[in-house]
Amino acid sequence: MIPEHETFDGTWPFPARYCEAAGFRQHYVDEGPRRGGETLVLLHGEPTWGYLWRHLIGPLSGQHRVVVPDHMGFGKSETPPDRGYLADEHVDNLERLLVGELDLRGITLVLHDWGGPIGTGFALRHPDRVSRILATNTVLPLGLPGYAELMRDNMADSSWFRWARAAHADGSLEVLLGNAGHTITHLMLALQTITRPQIVTPAWIRAYSAHFTSPAQCRGVIRFPQQLVAPDPDTAPAPPDPAAVAALQGKPALLVQGMRDTALLPRYTVPAFRLGYPAAPVVELADAGHFTPEDAPETLLALVELFLQST
Repeated sequence: MIPEHETFDGTWPFPARYCEAAGFRQHYVDEGPRRGGETLVLLHGEPTWGYLWRHLIGPLSGQHRVVVPDHMGFGKSETPPDRGYLADEHVDNLERLLVGELDLRGITLVLHDWGGPIGTGFALRHPDRVSRILATNTVLPLGLPGYAELMRDNMADSSWFRWARAAHADGSLEVLLGNAGHTITHLMLALQTITRPQIVTPAWIRAYSAHFTSPAQCRGVIRFPQQLVAPDPDTAPAPPDPAAVAALQGKPALLVQGMRDTALLPRYTVPAFRLGYPAAPVVELADAGHFTPEDAPETLLALVELFLQST
């Protein structure tokens, strides 16, 4: 039985599982049959956790295995004090969970926001374990010509990154994100955009703010934008292996793009996706913002199911 306060008024009915293979207590959901269906791994980004996928987990797990990890420093995962919270560390953690702990194969990755770079990093290490990639309001960094320029232009144009850059410059970034338990609604609705404000109930706010109880618990949410607006050249990731890139480009892929996103702007993310997958379908959701699993969960669910059936 899940304690009532952990279900957020019944909106999160999924039993918690934990893995310590990466040296901290990482939370994940693992629902559905172990045999006979597909294996889906759903990855969240900033400043969310597995709760983002709550509308998809139940329906998909009726026929498929659905694994939903919380990144280090988010949701029900621990926030160890001795980590840098860089993207590559999150890839390491994911690898230890999906390969070392669960030994998953035939994975369909469903990626949102920072789940895109983290999931791509994992897929580049293990292209043989990945069957498909569905991206929604995220990017897939494959090291291809033109990608860096598109991301530079997005950062210059995006309201989220313009805010983050200015906040870093005036010293308020760590203060505001270190108080994410109180600023979470503004971060998601205003700076990144949710187009259905009616979904923001007291239970919704509790679910998204529950982890961020102190600045020490906000290391993850601070470091995601910080590593982009103030990158350390000594921690830049190595260029991907061209053979792994080619292998991933041979996988079925789909982009589902919320067109009212103000963090990752469609005019940059769609061309960035096309660099790697010029012939893959792109579905534009005109009335969805950055968080498509919140703004258009039924549509996104139908597209995931269609993608599984048709590839």
